[in-house]
Amino acid sequence: MATTLTTAPQRATERRPSHRPALGGRRKLPNLPAGVAGLIWLLIVLIPLYWILITSLKTQDNYFITNPFAPPTDPTLDNYRMVIEADFVRYFVNSAIVTAGAVLPAVLISFMAAYAIVRASHRSRFLRWVNSVFLMGLAIPLQAVIIPVYLIIIRLKLYDTLLAIILPSIAFAIPLSVLVLGNFIRDVPRELFESMRMDGATEWGTLRHLAFPLVRPALVTVIIYNGLSIWNGFLLPLILTQSPDQRTLPLALWTFQGQFSINVPAVLASVVLTALPILALYAVGRRQLLSGLTAGFGK
Repeated sequence: MATTLTTAPQRATERRPSHRPALGGRRKLPNLPAGVAGLIWLLIVLIPLYWILITSLKTQDNYFITNPFAPPTDPTLDNYRMVIEADFVRYFVNSAIVTAGAVLPAVLISFMAAYAIVRASHRSRFLRWVNSVFLMGLAIPLQAVIIPVYLIIIRLKLYDTLLAIILPSIAFAIPLSVLVLGNFIRDVPRELFESMRMDGATEWGTLRHLAFPLVRPALVTVIIYNGLSIWNGFLLPLILTQSPDQRTLPLALWTFQGQFSINVPAVLASVVLTALPILALYAVGRRQLLSGLTAGFGK
């Protein structure tokens, strides 16, 4: 009995995990080349942002006589006031209507199409054909079909309206959205769908209560990606609209371009104001976006 009492602490100490470093006592050295490359890339990204911000706080006269990378000695918000007074609110509302009117239907249609393709494509030849059409849409750039799109909009009598921008934007956002959402739905175990079916759930109920919560990171990723591309879209508003009342923010930058010169500080002030909604959207959905972009790498 005494022997047991004396050896028990010794056995407990022997079972404690060792905190010695692995590989014969060698510590893992930091990856200096990767750190230096990351720092260089960070500077490459931050320097243009820094230049845009400080230039938007300068006057047009000081912009031409001072060092471009020197902070303004007398910062001013006159450029932002000029941009807001130059119908910026109207252009902002037009861009918001186009982005929301294109992203929401595109994501909704893509989500339902991806669910149908993943769940029933092995039973339906039509769904396999639809999936092939969506994949073919990824290989067609917007610039290659802008003339047919223009003619279709003219025939539909939608030229110079916001709907003329929304409808093609929906069409070009669907293929990539279906591909991304379909891959996420395909990763959901079939046992979960079968259990929902055995419990009496309909396909709509399974879509809402099972697929939607599990694919939420992919939905946020698709919404942010499509929202960014449509918000910054330039070609469709340029070709399909004409009147100033239907301009979006990318086209509104022309307002600060004269015949012989460009008000660079005012243009950059409008760029800052244009980027704020995208930054706010990214801040709200940052976690979902990162989980959606990195999903599958740990499998």
